[in-house]
Amino acid sequence: MSRDSTNREPLSPREQLAGQLAESVAGALSADLEHQPRALLVVSGGSTPLAFFDRLAAFELPWERIDVTLADERWVAESDKDSNARLVREHLLQGPAAAATFHPLTTGDGTPEQGAASVAERVMRLSWPASVVILGMGGDGHTASLFPDSGELSLALTTDEATVAVRAPSVAQPRITLSASRLHQARRHVLHIAGDDKRAVLAHAMAGDDARELPIRAFLACPLAIYWAP
Repeated sequence: MSRDSTNREPLSPREQLAGQLAESVAGALSADLEHQPRALLVVSGGSTPLAFFDRLAAFELPWERIDVTLADERWVAESDKDSNARLVREHLLQGPAAAATFHPLTTGDGTPEQGAASVAERVMRLSWPASVVILGMGGDGHTASLFPDSGELSLALTTDEATVAVRAPSVAQPRITLSASRLHQARRHVLHIAGDDKRAVLAHAMAGDDARELPIRAFLACPLAIYWAP
């Protein structure tokens, strides 16, 4: 597949994957909006989804009826280079998709512990179940901000609350995450990863069932569409 047969470079496998995922998500949102007034899309941050965001933003959808939120967030200002909200605003809420309503996971409170209840109220008002939840995965098997070394992992895996404030030795900033229970409330789940290292981690996760060792395992028992490229 290529952008142009005459003067453009062929699409890389990751770019092809981003286009395929964008087409699938756009179709899911469109299908759900045929029988409900609003649809919810839950996305993840980091560098992997940026090409997907760019592709999805160009689809002509009734974006004014679509809500977007994050699976997790660093407790930083939206202007911060590490903010997932900044990435969503710069890459997804562009073009036709600028008409979507974005619901960030931070408040003006100094810590995620102080802001978690307010964020949970905000999240609970959205149109659950989500049309699509798109998860990423780290090399340690974490997804969203469900980290193996977090003291809040057991809570995040078991609570019925919508959000959990998270601190983990392996990450610099405190975070807030949607709980596993809340993330499970979706019609469709997608795992979007890239690289041979992530494929190896996923293979290891599939060989066991302890979500406290590899938290991505909390989502392997439900239907999960895996989008992977080298």
